[in-house]
Amino acid sequence: MMDNSKLKVKSIVKTLGISKLTNRRRISERFFFPQKENRNFRSFSFSFGFLSLIIFEYVKYSEYMELEHFGWNDFFQENFRNYADQGYGVGRVYLENRRSFWLYTEAGEIKADVSGRMIYHADSRADFPAVGDWVVFRLQEDKSKAIIHAILPRSSKFSRKVPGSSIEEQIVATNIDTVMLVSGLDNDFNLRRIERYLVMVSASGAECVIVLNKADLCADLESRLAEVKKIAPNVPVIPISAKNDEQLTALGSYIKKGETVALLGSSGVGKSTITNHLLGGERQKVQEVREGDDRGRHTTTKRELIVLPDGGLIIDTPGMRELQLWVSEEGLENSFEDIEALTAQCFYSNCEHNGTKGCAIEAALADGSLDQERWESHNKLQKELAFITEKQDARAAQTKKKDIKKITKQFNKNQKRW
Repeated sequence: MMDNSKLKVKSIVKTLGISKLTNRRRISERFFFPQKENRNFRSFSFSFGFLSLIIFEYVKYSEYMELEHFGWNDFFQENFRNYADQGYGVGRVYLENRRSFWLYTEAGEIKADVSGRMIYHADSRADFPAVGDWVVFRLQEDKSKAIIHAILPRSSKFSRKVPGSSIEEQIVATNIDTVMLVSGLDNDFNLRRIERYLVMVSASGAECVIVLNKADLCADLESRLAEVKKIAPNVPVIPISAKNDEQLTALGSYIKKGETVALLGSSGVGKSTITNHLLGGERQKVQEVREGDDRGRHTTTKRELIVLPDGGLIIDTPGMRELQLWVSEEGLENSFEDIEALTAQCFYSNCEHNGTKGCAIEAALADGSLDQERWESHNKLQKELAFITEKQDARAAQTKKKDIKKITKQFNKNQKRW
């Protein structure tokens, strides 16, 4: 799509880490030969070694220049068709920092900013690109930066309400094929938190896999597995010990070439440790959890899309201590299918499950087939969703009113010209 050799070489040099080295001696020491007393020999070894590495890295890295390695497929190709005819480029956001974005493209990695038009028309933060998005861009004249003009439609999206009292959507990651919901089997294990994540994953459009980490710290693993499978009967559950590299190979079957996996979970559950294992090295920093409650410290501070050696892609996300819903009613229904099935069995279709004759929910609570805590969790999430929906509707009405006012003002202005 783009023929920009300068960008490719710049990306290769960045991949090698050479941009951070300020002189030839340090480069030579890092990549090629031990320090020698003969300066002429060092100069020769640098020149020969540097050229060899550039050629080797170019050949190795160039195979990843195809967009398919970054998750490109027919869905995105079809939505990009009109832009391609107009000469636009396309890239995938792999990192975001203060309204600046870094993209994977056919020509290598490049920094990008959003256009002024996008900023003007944006109603909220959710209207800007997020990690995982495919974006449409044009390069600046000096080829040093790209300007993003549009976001291609998303195949999936994991969102939550922003922390605090503000009613606004925060997009965590997009275009995900599989969400690996990571939970620790230590003192921080919480079924109700898993239920909350399941509701949001169900609404995202991605497949879900539950990863129970720290199996080596669990005294009764079979009991914990049974509890999780009871609330998520249709979701694969994989117990692992990332610290000891136990059962991590089981995750490989869910990470396929050209597909994107997102790791979601609280701080300290081991997401960065899992990422490092899949990468085959210590790329992501890891920290010990606090003693006593096994709560984690924020190791990952930003969301990042990483290309794995085997061709898959993974999004490592910061731990979420506050996870408020931003979903449709469908997500709640899919995650509590057992309760939905019982509700359909109630004698009255509008049963309030509070002393009503023929209530299947109360009968299930009485005989123990429905856990009281699960029922209370469902009700809590349902009330939270109703509150968010009400606020969303009010905001939508306000935005519509604002748009009508803007259109009317423009219409009156045009009438005066005529």
